[in-house]
Amino acid sequence: MRHFTEEIDTMTTLTEIEAAADALSSEQQQELFLFLAARLRAGSTQLPSPREFSRPQIEAWIADDEEGMRRFQAGE
Repeated sequence: MRHFTEEIDTMTTLTEIEAAADALSSEQQQELFLFLAARLRAGSTQLPSPREFSRPQIEAWIADDEEGMRRFQAGE
């Protein structure tokens, strides 16, 4: 994974980094993702607290999803 850090050191903007990441193969993108995830994990000492959703909110999401599937299957 050393090559990722060497390449990133020469890039100065997020746009350059994004373009370089887009140019990678799927396998290289996955390797980069795992590298970045490990770096983020190492830099964080505390996990964020879990999000909590109410039952009505979850049921509304499910109903919306099912309605979307119905429209998709009907060709709307």
